[in-house]
Amino acid sequence: MTSAIPVVKPVSQLKLAPGSAVTIPDVSWQEFESILLELGEKRSARVAYSNSTLEIMAPLPEHERLKDLISDIVKVLLKKTHRRYEPFGSTTFKKEGSAGVEPDACFYIQNYQFMIGRRRLQPDDPPPDLAIEIDVTSKATIDAYEAIEVPEVWVYNSGKLKIYLLQDGKYLESNISPIFAEIPVTQIIPTVVERAWQVGSVQAVEELEILLSASS
Repeated sequence: MTSAIPVVKPVSQLKLAPGSAVTIPDVSWQEFESILLELGEKRSARVAYSNSTLEIMAPLPEHERLKDLISDIVKVLLKKTHRRYEPFGSTTFKKEGSAGVEPDACFYIQNYQFMIGRRRLQPDDPPPDLAIEIDVTSKATIDAYEAIEVPEVWVYNSGKLKIYLLQDGKYLESNISPIFAEIPVTQIIPTVVERAWQVGSVQAVEELEILLSASS
């Protein structure tokens, strides 16, 4: 009788089609850290880790375009509300021993001064004030954000923007963003995104800037 011999290959050899994801259970924190090193920093795949579950996702081109567009919209809204910020893109945020996540985009706003000049995150750095995710259905991703205590997460999916606010360690959906309390972002962002598919991202953002200037 022959016994099965497990085949072990580096995670970096995974070939994920755009838009696909793989879930790996029973991953220890040490294994997660090793996988991050193996994958390296110059990669398109995104990772999320929580409750010993690792997810690796390969984004579609549409995903990348939306990520950049919504980031540009946020920058316009921050300029409109006269606030400075530090963008940290898809930086890997971790809570030692339990969770890790890479936003599609994120911003330090209230804590922007604290993060000026940061080339690497330090253990005592706060989480970003706003994280943005495109087309997320992953529980591991949301659980990771809760563990890291990101106060506000936006999820854009199927033409709708949902706002999640951290309250007592759990996310609750809200119609209003505390960061942009006077701006109906759940209406503005889907409208600008749809417009961008028609006329291009640059023109859509320029039109938003003109609209905001006219309303001031």
